[in-house]
Parts: sequence; C-alpha cells; structure tokens
Amino acid sequence: MNTNVMNSPITIEPMQAKYHSEVSRLLVYVFRGKFQHLTTMSDDDLALFFEKQFEHSPADPANQRMVALQNGEVIGTISVKWKGESDNRSKQKLSSWKSFNSFGKWNLLKMLIGLYLFKHTPEIGECYIEDVVVHPEHQSKGVGKLLLQWAFHFVQTEPTLNHLSLYVSGKNPRAKQLYERLSFHTDSQSNSILWHFLFNEMKWDYMVLKMSDEIE
Repeated sequence: MNTNVMNSPITIEPMQAKYHSEVSRLLVYVFRGKFQHLTTMSDDDLALFFEKQFEHSPADPANQRMVALQNGEVIGTISVKWKGESDNRSKQKLSSWKSFNSFGKWNLLKMLIGLYLFKHTPEIGECYIEDVVVHPEHQSKGVGKLLLQWAFHFVQTEPTLNHLSLYVSGKNPRAKQLYERLSFHTDSQSNSILWHFLFNEMKWDYMVLKMSDEIE
C-alpha cells in the first residue's frame, strides 16, 4: 500500500528483523510514559529490551506487525492480533531468558508484569490493535491514519474478523479524537487502581470500529 504524505511516498510493509532496532525505539517513545513509574531503565535499555523481545518471542500466526517506511526509515508501526484457531501457542524458551540478564532480575520482572497487564485477549471476530506508534517528527502528517486504514482493510479481507478494537488512555484525548474521526466508538470505560498505582494511568476507553462502519 502506497500513499503520499507531504509529497514523499510512504509504504506499509510487514515487519522484518532488520527493522527491530528502529521499531524498538518507537515503542520506547510510546511506552516510556507508561513505564516511567515502573522501572528506572534508561531509554537505551528499554529499546534493547524490546529488541530482544522481537528476537526471542516465537512467531504467532494470529499476530501481525506492520511498519510505515519513508525513504527507507521506519516512521511508524502498528501491531494487531486476533483469536487464532488454537490457544496453544508456543512458549518462549527458558534458555532465551539468559539474554535478558543484563537488565537485572527486578527490572525484568517489573517489565514482564507491566506488559502482561497491558495484554488483551481478543474475542472471536475481534482484531485488536496492540499499539500504533508514529515517530514524533512525523506526527500530524497522516501516518497514524494510514496505519489504521491498513488495519481496517486487513480486517475486511479476513472472513473470520468483523471489527477492530483498541484501548486509549484517558490522558490521551488527542488520540481518542483521531480514533473517533475514523469512526471508532467508545464501547466501555474502565478504571483500575492497579494500573494507576503501577503506571499512573487509571481511566481507559475501550473503542470499537465495526466493519459496517466506514473509515474515512
């Protein structure tokens, strides 16, 4: 899929190993605010942590990550997952955890707990957007919309899927407004004392876009 943003072509392509480092840096940008109350890891260590996650996590046929490329640079990414045919997914090998030792056991434990608490298990027919991130220098240029449009078209081509979903923090009204402009609707709201304690984020909106709605 190609488009033009600011007269420069952008391509949406599947994630590859050569993009691990750049995508990890983008994830630090979006997750740093959430994890700053949970860990003292530096941005470099957080990026390395996410990079090792990419390297050692088993392939999941019910998960797809895409990257937005401009002039060979990763300027955005989106990850979606859905309910696969089987819930018996392969586990990460214990031997691979040795490569995480440099972060320290306490930091590693807190990061794994944090990531686990952010996990969402999709229902049948649901395509869940785990994250959508745009490089700060490329925001407000239509990149986020382009990534979300890819997700919409992806669901349209999958007969087992009928809606998109995501969570957005109550502290991020700008993102919520973007989703609303793209026909997402707030399905429910949740408040979590635990999330507030760990991440200083209490209110979350669960938003849904059904395939009967049209993304503009």
